Amino acid sequence: METPALNTQVPCQPDLRPPAPPPERDGRGVPPAPRTFADDGTLWDSVRQRAAALVADVRDPAQRAPLAVIAVLTGLLLFSYWPGLRSAQAAWNSAQYSHGWIVPLFSAGLLFWWWQPVRRVTASARWAGLAVLVASLGLRLLAARYRIITIDMYTFVPALAGVALLGGGWGMVRWAWPPILFLIFMYPLPDEATRYLLGPLQTLATMVSTYWIQTIGIDAIREGNQIVVGQMHLGVVDACSGLRMLTIFVALSVAIVIVGDMEWYESLVVLASAIPIALTVNAIRITLTGVMYTIDPAIAEKIFHDWAGYFMMPLALGMLYLVQRLLAALFVAEDATPAPIALQSRLEPLRGTVPTAAPERLRPARVAAPGPSPLGIPSGRAGGPANPE
Repeated sequence: METPALNTQVPCQPDLRPPAPPPERDGRGVPPAPRTFADDGTLWDSVRQRAAALVADVRDPAQRAPLAVIAVLTGLLLFSYWPGLRSAQAAWNSAQYSHGWIVPLFSAGLLFWWWQPVRRVTASARWAGLAVLVASLGLRLLAARYRIITIDMYTFVPALAGVALLGGGWGMVRWAWPPILFLIFMYPLPDEATRYLLGPLQTLATMVSTYWIQTIGIDAIREGNQIVVGQMHLGVVDACSGLRMLTIFVALSVAIVIVGDMEWYESLVVLASAIPIALTVNAIRITLTGVMYTIDPAIAEKIFHDWAGYFMMPLALGMLYLVQRLLAALFVAEDATPAPIALQSRLEPLRGTVPTAAPERLRPARVAAPGPSPLGIPSGRAGGPANPE
């Protein structure tokens, strides 16, 4: 009797899976992908590559419309906020905010360096950007109503973020929000905040410096915001409160976090350490000046007025570097990939090997081709068989 041949063809079955959503596409119908540049060249080569890419985006017809919206709205914001920007520029002439002119240059450089082409702008992004822009302008009107000049200047930053969201969508905000928010450091602190901070900072600097001078072995007492060292009265005035160092170093720490490739907890520790480092460096400056008054008052005046600013910032950066090194020593990346032979020895019971009553250390190792467990069950403790349950 002839055996009928088996039909090896599998009948077609309908695919009941839901269709995959279509990939997000930009205005040219191309799936968006982040633009990358080669890092094997010089700095000048990287600048030329990014400049050429930016020029190509400007010439692209699909990019002209969103870029034109961003340019026009940004120009209107600059025209509207020009008095506040001039006031911020006037504040840069003071010693406390002398770093202000670096902030817009740093933000513009980051926007150029991180530039990505504008992708498809969704309706939710346009409505959200419009809401942020309207809320910023409304807050500005409220600040103008009560003559709060600093708050009026601050609203330029969220308004600019709203323009980026309105014209460039969520894709632009993802890479552009750190440089935009960093612009807040180009403005001076509100007068109320300055008045509330100066007194406590002066008192703290005087107390810490007096204690350190006494610890060195020099007779010193504190009288208000003055340190009496022998016959010399060292006054801790507003310029010695540490507020200038605090504003500069906090801005610098935020810039390091933005451009640094750090974990979130490292960024958090760096930001949290900025304030105590700035206050510590300022106290070191006052202490050194008080000690030098007992040796040579002329040298003390020179250090206090002329030379102190040259070593304060390098000293603060050195302390910040030590904080980062401490974080690197405390948090070590763990390699979770096991060795192939160790993995095979743990998976032997799953491969059909029956364990014997001999001790584990006398059992010969079994060499097999590396690969994952055929059942996908994780192994047990090292040195013992896996639990199949």
